[in-house]
Amino acid sequence: MSTAASKVINFRAPAAKQALIDHAVEVSGMNRTEFILDAVCEKAREVLADQTRFALSQQQLQRFNVLLDAPLESNAAIRRLLSTPAPWEH
Repeated sequence: MSTAASKVINFRAPAAKQALIDHAVEVSGMNRTEFILDAVCEKAREVLADQTRFALSQQQLQRFNVLLDAPLESNAAIRRLLSTPAPWEH
């Protein structure tokens, strides 16, 4: 990252969280800044992953809604998938 493009981010952290971060920093071999930036950017990508924006014309939007509202075709794989409990439900 170039210094000209860098911005300063300051924040406070409770001592226990800082100790946890510092321990992970030691294990990772990164410095604290790299570690925190990587972790925060990974979380940001995760949060934004489902926030895809797409533009549709009125006609395209109507067609899209028709497709969403249409009943599912009979599909054994979909029935199996939808009837299988999620791993965290066991």
